Amino acid sequence: MLVLDLPEGKLARILAFYAICNLPRDHLSAVFREMSRVLAPSGLLLLAFRVGDELIHRDEMWGKPLSLDFFFYEPLLIMRLLRDAGFSIEEQVVREPYPPQVEYQSRRSYISAIKSGH
Repeated sequence: MLVLDLPEGKLARILAFYAICNLPRDHLSAVFREMSRVLAPSGLLLLAFRVGDELIHRDEMWGKPLSLDFFFYEPLLIMRLLRDAGFSIEEQVVREPYPPQVEYQSRRSYISAIKSGH
């Protein structure tokens, strides 16, 4: 997501559900600028992420060894970074987690943002 192999203004929409969950905070501005670059003016970004300020590290998942970080973000931070990258926020909602047998117990944020036109 830091360097998308697409020409400027190529996409009408980007759907990024939980795509930023493994990215540290210092990468987010560049990722959102790159998303803005490849979106056409008035292009739509739909973004979902886990809400909070925690970091969860896993050394194992589904019985396999790995090293993976999961970052949680506050919606106000993400909205500010999106605005800085040239987006206007259309809607932002937060939902509570579904039951434990369905998903990890964390709140989720969904943001709809439009790339500002030129």
